[in-house]
Amino acid sequence: MKLLLASNSPRRKELLKNLGIDFEIVAVNCDESYPEQLPTVEIAGYLSQLKADAFRPLQKGEVLLTADTIVVLNNEVLGKPKDLADAKKMLACLSGKTHQVYTGITLKTMDKTITATDVANVEFDVITDSESDYYIENYRPFDKAGSYGIQEWLGMAKIKKIEGSFYTIMGLPTHLVYSLIKDLE
Repeated sequence: MKLLLASNSPRRKELLKNLGIDFEIVAVNCDESYPEQLPTVEIAGYLSQLKADAFRPLQKGEVLLTADTIVVLNNEVLGKPKDLADAKKMLACLSGKTHQVYTGITLKTMDKTITATDVANVEFDVITDSESDYYIENYRPFDKAGSYGIQEWLGMAKIKKIEGSFYTIMGLPTHLVYSLIKDLE
């Protein structure tokens, strides 16, 4: 089996490597929009499968892994921030509240496609303006859904509680990936 990871995320690469799974990085380009009426619980899986479907036809023995992570607060999706002001606004919205992080994964072979989504609840302590400024200036979270990475300073200093997998929040539900890959072998 040859695993192809379709992701530019350094976090996903690191997690997959730490699982002890050999893989090759591949590129997938697709429009990552979704139907407006799609329930928030289905968006990450939908986007993950959209990426998998946009990839070239697979060869015998190849397995493609795609993933997508979204942050949801009060049923509203917080994507990647457009700029500094957007990042500050998102962190202010998350401050002192509990939100959900959904990560969808898709494993695709020549003849099978499996999509699964995992969810985790994240409770933030209050994030002051100076803490938000410090985090954004030093960690530049512009490539992260919800404007934060759990493994970075903000996650270490301001997350009070998580329910679910830390790795789902980080962008790859490793327990699901491992289990599904083992099922394919």
